[in-house]
Amino acid sequence: MEPQQESTVDGRKRRRRGGVGKRQKDSSCSQQAPPPAPPVDAASPLEKRRRKAGEAAAIPKGRKPASLLEKMRARLSGGYQEQMSHWPEQPVNVIIKWLKSHNKSWTVADFGCGNAAVAKNVKNKVFSIDLVSDDPSVIACDMAHTPLEPSSVDVAIFCLSLMGTNFPSYLQEANRVLKPSGWLLIAEVRSRLDPNTGGADPDKFSEAISQLGFSLVSKDEKNKMFVLFYFRKKERSKVAKNIEWPQLKPCLYKRR
Repeated sequence: MEPQQESTVDGRKRRRRGGVGKRQKDSSCSQQAPPPAPPVDAASPLEKRRRKAGEAAAIPKGRKPASLLEKMRARLSGGYQEQMSHWPEQPVNVIIKWLKSHNKSWTVADFGCGNAAVAKNVKNKVFSIDLVSDDPSVIACDMAHTPLEPSSVDVAIFCLSLMGTNFPSYLQEANRVLKPSGWLLIAEVRSRLDPNTGGADPDKFSEAISQLGFSLVSKDEKNKMFVLFYFRKKERSKVAKNIEWPQLKPCLYKRR
């Protein structure tokens, strides 16, 4: 008979243990889990500024991003690139050669970089900037509002990229990010700066940029397709009020 009593006692003990375990389990389930910690934004300061610039350059309401991207790609890969391919000399190659002959430690901002040819061909640190790009190395943003720090670059480049009617705001942004004595290189289609064919007066164009706080160092007019300006930011530049910017006519590319 004793084994049955022990068995009964053991059974009760097991049931009591089971009940305690269940109560402990129920108690633990009734406790609410602590809320998850908010995610930490580990982005670098430049990346945060890039995001901000991207928000500033957001596509207006009602416009489809794809249509804008397609238009930009069409401009870059269509008549624009096709006609330039027939030029005897490419302005970007002249600029690359100039950079290679100067200080390799200079930081460069390439506004309207296209396929980022400058960054791919020099040893300098280059910030490649354009309105849209599939290249992750390119900062896609409004060129009038870049994420670059003030007075942070030694050379600013506009190689056939002053296309918008608001091009003065692009040059103002270049002035903001350039260090004192920094270089501003502008390559522009010759026809846009030829008063005889309806273009702007190149002297008035240079004068407007001088009022922005630059000095014209030299002007290369030997190429029949484009003009290349070399400006340098004054040590103590003072931007004039109400600068009279000449109007640059649209670039027209002939179908071949």
